[in-house]
Amino acid sequence: MRLSTNETIIESNDIHLYYGKKEALKGISMEIQRNEITAMIGPSGCGKSTFLRTINRMNDLIPNVTITGQVKFQGEDIYSPNMDTVELRKKVGMVFQQPNPFPFSVFDNVAYGLRIAGMKDKKKIETIVVESLKKAAVWEDVKDKLHDSALALSGGQQQRVCIARVLAVEPEIILLDEPTSALDPVSSGKIENMLLSLKDQYTMIMVTHNMQQASRISDKTAFFLEGHLIEYGETRQIFTNPQKKETDDYISGRFG
Repeated sequence: MRLSTNETIIESNDIHLYYGKKEALKGISMEIQRNEITAMIGPSGCGKSTFLRTINRMNDLIPNVTITGQVKFQGEDIYSPNMDTVELRKKVGMVFQQPNPFPFSVFDNVAYGLRIAGMKDKKKIETIVVESLKKAAVWEDVKDKLHDSALALSGGQQQRVCIARVLAVEPEIILLDEPTSALDPVSSGKIENMLLSLKDQYTMIMVTHNMQQASRISDKTAFFLEGHLIEYGETRQIFTNPQKKETDDYISGRFG
């Protein structure tokens, strides 16, 4: 489905994905614009997280997966044999449902990707770590705990440290797979506000079961059902005047 707004950064064309013989994605075609927050909604098992993982080839890590079709990132086919998946995942970072800090200090968690990339300048690493923690709205919580284990933080703080870890390597896109579903409402609100504050700098694509969250913070919303992209459009329109009966039924709570 083509939406004419800003510059397109991700374009998928007729994506089919199979786990063994089971078809999980059934011809997904959509464009995602730069510097927008796109929400993906739909019942459990509808394909939204599976589609999210096609955007940085995380499905490559799952055995017995077959993908056909094309995903372009800035016009380049990410499934071409020449694509460097390490470089791709640096540019298209991922935040998972459960906070997953490494069993290191807060500082070393955020510095991890920089060191893997070969950065040796300690002053530069320190500057980027502090900046990333500030962008992730967790600096005030952790500035006196930088050398304590990240595992000692609260769930909301851990998730924001994980977001800082993604930001440190300067991605262009941040994929978020239900980033607040394991958190309390206060922590969720902090993450929502932080994502809104980052929108000018990053493109964000978020899977969420929380329709209030989707309506609050996203520019566009995509509704998935049984592996199909049913409807995709401006969030306000999807929530107030959906064009498809299935979308209306889901949003109004008649199923899902």
